[in-house]
Amino acid sequence: MSTSVFVNLPTKDLDRSKAFFESLGWHVNPYFTDQNAACVVIDENVYLMMLTYDFFATFTDKPIMDPAEQLQVQTALSRESRQAVDELLEKALAAGGKEPRPAMEMDFMYSRDFEDPDGNWFSIMWMDPQAAEQGPEAFTAEQEAELGHS
Repeated sequence: MSTSVFVNLPTKDLDRSKAFFESLGWHVNPYFTDQNAACVVIDENVYLMMLTYDFFATFTDKPIMDPAEQLQVQTALSRESRQAVDELLEKALAAGGKEPRPAMEMDFMYSRDFEDPDGNWFSIMWMDPQAAEQGPEAFTAEQEAELGHS
C-alpha cells in the first residue's frame, strides 16, 4: 500500500478556496467535503484538506496561525517540466493567487511560488531528472564535462 499525503490548511472562505483550487485543474472530492472542510485532490496520493478555522481548531490545542501574516508550512509540489511550472503558476495568478517572490533558477532546478487567497504558500518546482536521481553534483559534473568537450 502506498502512502497518501494529506496537507491540512486553514481557510477563511471555504467556497472561495474550493473555486481557487479547482481553477488550477485539481478537483474536490465530494465524499470528503462538507461545510467544514474540502478535500482537494492534487494527485493520486496527494490531497489538500482545506478546513475552516473553527473546524481546524478541533484537531489541536495550539493557536491556528493566519497564513496571510505568518508562515507555518510551505507546500512544495513537483511538475514534469519548467513549462508545467509556469502553466500552473499562471493559473494560480489568474484565479486570484499571488506570486510572493521571483522565480528561483538553478542549473538543475526551477521553482515558482504562489499564495492562495488565504495566504497559504505553495512552491511549484521542476528538477532535472538526473539531479533528482543522482544529486545536484552529478548534474553539475555532467554539465561541466559537456562544456569541456564543446
